[in-house]
Amino acid sequence: MNTQEALPMDLEPVGPAREAAVTFRTPLPGPTRHTTMDSPLGELTLYGDGEALGGLLTPPKDGVRRVVPSDWVRDDASFTEAKRQLAAYFDGRLRQFDLPLAPAGTPWQLQVWQALTTIPYGETSSYGQLAEEIGRPTASRAVGMANGRNPISVIVPCHRVIGANGSLTGYAGGLERKKHLLALERSGR
Repeated sequence: MNTQEALPMDLEPVGPAREAAVTFRTPLPGPTRHTTMDSPLGELTLYGDGEALGGLLTPPKDGVRRVVPSDWVRDDASFTEAKRQLAAYFDGRLRQFDLPLAPAGTPWQLQVWQALTTIPYGETSSYGQLAEEIGRPTASRAVGMANGRNPISVIVPCHRVIGANGSLTGYAGGLERKKHLLALERSGR
């Protein structure tokens, strides 16, 4: 698939700086906890510190089942609320997540991921717009690289970032999943 494919819907990057929807915190020490859940994107792997979500992984693009590191601890109970909210999102009943988040990243990455949370449900932004919003108007490529390393996809909506010309650009989970998420949000189900 062409990574510069135009969006099949009338999505265009939008407007002025917005206020962040969430605050990130530092992950707690201790073992990484994880669980899985089925979704329209395939089996998702959720992980975190037992109190906050640190990551949400979509299935690998090659279709191979994800194997978590051997030192991670299976803990379904710690992710009950995250799974409930994700199910509601995929059903079209939830537009904004309300979960404690603790992604691990560099200060720059955290700043970009925070900016991603300002993009409203059903809307999009470009890499250049995000760079301007965080006060680094010439850093659109760096924004793109940080966006690609977002560990909490779907919830920290990196799928809402498109090219300045309205084209679909890379998505770690694959462009078909990005299209699916954008179509879900545009449908207003």
